[in-house]
Formats: sequence, structure tokens, C-alpha cells
Amino acid sequence: MHMTAQEYIDLEDRHGAHNYHPLPVVLSEGRGVYLFDTDGKQYFDFLSAYSAVNQGHCHPRIVSVMQAQTERLTLTSRAFYNDRLGPYEQYLTEYFQFDKVLPMNTGAEAVETAIKICRKWGYEVKGIPPDQARIIVCGQNFHGRTTTIISFSSDPNARGNFGPYTPGFESIPYGDTDALRQQLAKDPSTIAGVLVEPIQGEAGVFVPDDNYIPDVAQACRDNNVLFIADEIQTGIGRTGALLRICGDCSCAGHCERQETYTRPDVLILGKALSGGTYPVSAVLADDAIMGVIRPGQHGSTFGGNPVACAVAREALEVVRDEKLTQNARQLGNLFRERMQQLVDQYPDRLKLVRGKGLLNALVINDSPEGEAAWNLCLELADRGLLAKPTHGNIIRFAPPLVISEAEIREACDIIADAVRNMPEK
Repeated sequence: MHMTAQEYIDLEDRHGAHNYHPLPVVLSEGRGVYLFDTDGKQYFDFLSAYSAVNQGHCHPRIVSVMQAQTERLTLTSRAFYNDRLGPYEQYLTEYFQFDKVLPMNTGAEAVETAIKICRKWGYEVKGIPPDQARIIVCGQNFHGRTTTIISFSSDPNARGNFGPYTPGFESIPYGDTDALRQQLAKDPSTIAGVLVEPIQGEAGVFVPDDNYIPDVAQACRDNNVLFIADEIQTGIGRTGALLRICGDCSCAGHCERQETYTRPDVLILGKALSGGTYPVSAVLADDAIMGVIRPGQHGSTFGGNPVACAVAREALEVVRDEKLTQNARQLGNLFRERMQQLVDQYPDRLKLVRGKGLLNALVINDSPEGEAAWNLCLELADRGLLAKPTHGNIIRFAPPLVISEAEIREACDIIADAVRNMPEK
């Protein structure tokens, strides 16, 4: 029985928890850079499921591998070996140049895993006294919504009435190396790690100074502290490099220009690691760090399952084979140039554009409490482009990396038309 879009929306509203506020569009199909609603209308996808669909919707290579594996073996748990996990772990560790990987499912799980590894390393290797390990985080961060992670969030919506909160985290301003060094200087002997997003995506695509990540890594080395890079949203080609910590180079497994690569002690991956077809995340580190985890101390029933292993490997090979990193870098420059023209033309409506690769944000000339960004997204949807506001007056634009130059120019025309029709302030 065919249902109307409003009936689908009403069904979710009636039976689902109200923990999201979606645009009123009901989607039923995806292909490449396009989404289709239940009435058959086509849209450009400029959110990519929060950068999980870098390889495009329903990429035929990834779907084919997933179908083949699900017909053969889906889950064994880690109580037994399977013939997919070992080859996948070898592939992933060689691709990203680490000794070991701990496979998980979601981004939040991977962050929780990295926190546990970091604390355990702090006690067993660095020698921090029991229950005194601290991890430094940055203000306006977004690492997930578990109880531990929201304990160091500065978002009142994420934290409100979910306490008591997990101790052991200290927040400093993002992008401020001096603040980091001052915090480290207070008592480096009890600091186990520093957890950083190379670009803060959910906060509004804040891109720090080029020296920030190398300086963070150096400060960590100077104080025997682990540098943990959360590349869940920025990784797998999104910013015009395989990893944002690679700087502005293009790489596949290692950097073409090694001097630009800032190697973290712990690397967190998720989202596009599966091309958006299946929950897959991973934490990578060398033996000296990962060796603190022993049997029975951490795990997941689905972590490292055969389907995830097959899908993630193919997803990474698609990024390499189709040169999606390079495409993101080139078309990201084009997109920001077009958006800057709009900012210059309509300063009463737009404040600025910022970003890296195909992770970009347009800041609307409105307060975070205003509705201009939401209304603009509704206008964009009417014109066939889907995006979503973050923090009230910021619109994040992140299309699949398979987008072509012709398609991104067409999408820019749609955005320009919607901006022209915004009410004057």
C-alpha cells in the first residue's frame, strides 16, 4: 500500500523517539550523488549522511561485495576466527601504517574504545596513579552521544539532564596551542591523552590554523601524552586528503609528501569507512599502545564481523581507484569560490564560507536562534538539494566525493538561486 510523505512522517512522529528534527522530506532511494523521495523527486545529497556516504549512495562495487558476503557468512562473534577479519586487519593497518587495529561498529563506540585504550596505557605504561588519568579535549567538540562522551561536551542539548557525568576530562579552546601547553604544564604526569578533531565538523566546519595539528602532536610528544585524532567525519578523502592530519597532500596508505603528515598515536575512523552501507569503525595504534588490551578487556559482538570486513576493504579501494581524494580537493576549491562570490554579493544574508575539500559550511547572517538557515534549507529542498543546518545559523555542505564538476556547478546554481530569494534583512 502506497503511503503519502506526510503519512510516513506521522508514523515516525507517533512511534519513534523525538531525538531528531529532520527536514520534511521522505527518501526512498539513493544513487551516486542523488537521493529520491517517495514521490520520485530527485535531489542532490549535500549532507552525505554526515560524511558517511563519501563513495556515493549504493556504490555498485560495495553493494556487490556486501551481497556476496551476506550470502556466505554474516556473523560469528569473536569467539571464533573467521576468514575475513585477518586479511582485513592486515589491509587496514598497512593502508594507514599502524601495527594494530581494534574493529568496532559506530563512531561513538570507536571514540569510547580510544578513551579506554588511552587510559589503560596511561596506567600501565606511563605510570599514572590509579583513577587519576586525565584526557584533554576541545570546546565545541562532537565525538558522539554516549554518557562518557557527552560528559565532555559543551553542547547544552547533548548534556542537559543526562548527568552525573564521567570525570577525567578537561576542556580547552579549540585551535589554541598555547592553551594546550598551559594545560599540559599544570601536571603532565597525570595526563594520558589529547583528543582532537582535525576539523570540527558538527560545530560548523571550523578549520584550525595549518600549524595547529602538528603543534598539538609535538606538545603531546614533549609531555609523553597520546595524541588521539578523531577522523570519523574528516577521514577517507573528505577534506581533499585521505586523512585531514595528512595536511594538503593526497595519499593512499601513506602520504606522497611525508613532511605534511602528522602521525597520531591513536587514529579513530568510522562513517565513510564502509561507504555508508554498514556500520564500521576502527581504532588504530602501534603495538606499544594497543598491547595494553588483552582478552576479555574490550570487545563487541559485531566488531570485526565478516560483512563489515568485506565492505570496508572495498570502500577504501573505491576511494583509491576512483581518486576521490583528488576530486574532493579540486571540487572543494571550486565550491568555495562560488560560495565566496555569493557572500560578496549578499553580505546582508551571508557572513562567510569556510571548509576544506568537500566539507564546507556557509554561515548565514542570522543569530543561532534564528530560522534563516532552516528556511534556506527548505528552499534548497524545494529546488532539489538537501542540506541541514548545524548550530542554528550554519549550513554544512558535504556532497558525496563522486560528484562531478558539472554536478557541483549545477548544485552551486541551485544554492545561488535560493540565496537570491532569501528575504532581505
